[in-house]
Amino acid sequence: MSEPHLADHPHWRAMQVADLPQVYSIAAQVHPAYPEQPQVFAERLRLYPKGCWVWQQAGQLVGYLISHPWHKMQPPALDSLLHALPRMATVTSIKAGTENASTYYLHDIALLPQARGQQATPRILPTLAQLAHAHGLDNISLVAVNQSLSFWQAQGFKPVPMCDPENTSQDLAAKLQSYGPETHYLQCALSQITTI
Repeated sequence: MSEPHLADHPHWRAMQVADLPQVYSIAAQVHPAYPEQPQVFAERLRLYPKGCWVWQQAGQLVGYLISHPWHKMQPPALDSLLHALPRMATVTSIKAGTENASTYYLHDIALLPQARGQQATPRILPTLAQLAHAHGLDNISLVAVNQSLSFWQAQGFKPVPMCDPENTSQDLAAKLQSYGPETHYLQCALSQITTI
């Protein structure tokens, strides 16, 4: 009996432009209350392809993740274009913004029901930590939606209080409101992320 091919096992792989229609379809199924236009996904992939991944199992694309360096305490508003990324410590080939990156931002992860329970998120977090470290960043941040706070806390993320001294952005609360009720801005130190 032959061994199953590695590609048949659930795994993350780099997102390609050809994946974008399926990525958008998954987003519409998993996040119907948080719609984003297709150009948002295309722009993230163009600006920072290293941070864009798809989860594949049994030959099917059943999930995705989008991430990139960004500004701490300043998550992009939902369904908004970035136009450029901030400057990064070791990357010179990406169009630079006006300020240095201070966090590695996990913009979105979406998994169809058949992809859940496969440890997809814990498997990709060390890769994101490596990307963050390569840019001289010491943390990963995200906005938790869909009652996912406890899930992210189990991964090592902690809510950042609005009164945090690093919260110099006056519009953090407004940006979180664009994601709807029960949203939380979370951060995780790279030291809290372990390989499974």
